[in-house]
Amino acid sequence: MSTDKNRATAAAILPLVGGPDNISSIAHCMTRLRLALHDRSLVDDQALRALPAVLGVVEDPGAPPGGRGTYQIVLGPGTVARVTPEFEALVEQGRTPAAGARRAGPADTDGPAGGTRTPVTAAELADRGAALKQARQARNRTPVKLFLRRIANVFVPLIPALIGCGIIAGLNGVLLNTGWLPAVVPALAAIASGFMSLIAVFVGYNTGKEFGGTPILGGAVAAVIVFPGVAKIDAFGQHLSPGQGGVLGALAAAYLAVHVEKLCRRWVPESLDALVTPTLTVLASGLVTIFGLMFLAGAVADAIGSFATWLLATGGAFAGLILGGLFLPLVMLGLHQALIPIHTTLIEQTGHTALLPILAMAGAGQVGAALAVHCRVPHNRSLRTTIRSALPAGFLGVGEPLIYGVSLPLGRPFVTACVGGAAGGAFVGLCNQLGIAFGATAIGPSGWALFPLLDGPSGLGLNLAVYAGGLLAGYVVGFAATWFFGFTPQMLADLNTDHEPDPATAPPANEPAVAKI
Repeated sequence: MSTDKNRATAAAILPLVGGPDNISSIAHCMTRLRLALHDRSLVDDQALRALPAVLGVVEDPGAPPGGRGTYQIVLGPGTVARVTPEFEALVEQGRTPAAGARRAGPADTDGPAGGTRTPVTAAELADRGAALKQARQARNRTPVKLFLRRIANVFVPLIPALIGCGIIAGLNGVLLNTGWLPAVVPALAAIASGFMSLIAVFVGYNTGKEFGGTPILGGAVAAVIVFPGVAKIDAFGQHLSPGQGGVLGALAAAYLAVHVEKLCRRWVPESLDALVTPTLTVLASGLVTIFGLMFLAGAVADAIGSFATWLLATGGAFAGLILGGLFLPLVMLGLHQALIPIHTTLIEQTGHTALLPILAMAGAGQVGAALAVHCRVPHNRSLRTTIRSALPAGFLGVGEPLIYGVSLPLGRPFVTACVGGAAGGAFVGLCNQLGIAFGATAIGPSGWALFPLLDGPSGLGLNLAVYAGGLLAGYVVGFAATWFFGFTPQMLADLNTDHEPDPATAPPANEPAVAKI
């Protein structure tokens, strides 16, 4: 039954994104189905948002208008991993041999209705949210941010393994501390640590794939970093250690390999390409990695870890205030994934990232703001319905439906949601400053879904209590800030009106409505 539901969702999405021939690649992350499209104009945004399984749509901020950026459909954790294989199968079945001829799609109608000063229904809010999102994306198509998006694409496919291994590591810690099942502890430790010990290889493989090289060559060069034999190498009077440089070194090594490979393809004769190009790529990139990149990346990784530890130990409350308050705009633009290399580096060094619980407070502020909007507009049934349908995802850390459907198009509630996130971040940061240091053993989940991934030297109970206190602070402050400062009198007058007929009192379809006097 579940399979049929996922297949039905995939079948409903496919025609709304232009059909099989409009799709050049398919991938998914923790919550989003990511599609590379040939023709953006063939997408029916409004119909997609209306699908019950779709929580929102996000277009890659690096994509030019009408270009081939990544179109992201938010389905939520768990659902996206089940819908994606069904979607891939339907695309493969539906593709035609000649996919070059394409129909002209309908004109974009994402902008707000002309002459409407303030949106008063959920549909109008969604329209305005889409227009604001596109305007912000247009302003963020800079080379630096495009590069950060590509770096994020390297790490997104690794998130499921990071989550699974992180939860297993947490379970293993509980068994170790309680003394239960001692024979199982070594096995769980091996399962949880195996992926992390070789994550550099996966990063190298994905880097080669993302930047246009041969993926396996990127993985081969990155494997040098984790090879135990590098401990025998003496470079510049220092001994290398396996894993030195971590994922940052792997990223740099594979990126270098891509450019070496492209240079070889340009100059090596075709008759020798199969032998010479991979050899020179691995040799040249490997030597630069051993005698340069591992030292440099190791120094950068150590600096990141030291700075994060110092920041939270000395200015945790202020740092949490800033990080929690500014994270929602990054989520809104999809740029929060550029932080994945930093999180992964911290996990490699300490076993957890202390930044993620602080950043997760932004979602708590968003939930608090949405609850306040729900309470302040008791007569707007369409908007309240939208909020109620998006809140479960919001509690689990999926904020896009509330951002694009509620707070962002309203304007003020988006700012007050950031205030709630700042309050929650300040609370968690203050506790770090007072010595209750903890973090998440994996990245991806947020909100309530982050509880199973919390770990730290202070003990599980205290870690859970601090994180829960941060969420509560985010909810309460986000609610209060929105209640008192989230609306002008004119906004309330425009919003607090029922614009949908009550089914219980509406006249039958075959009878004319009678005007009330």
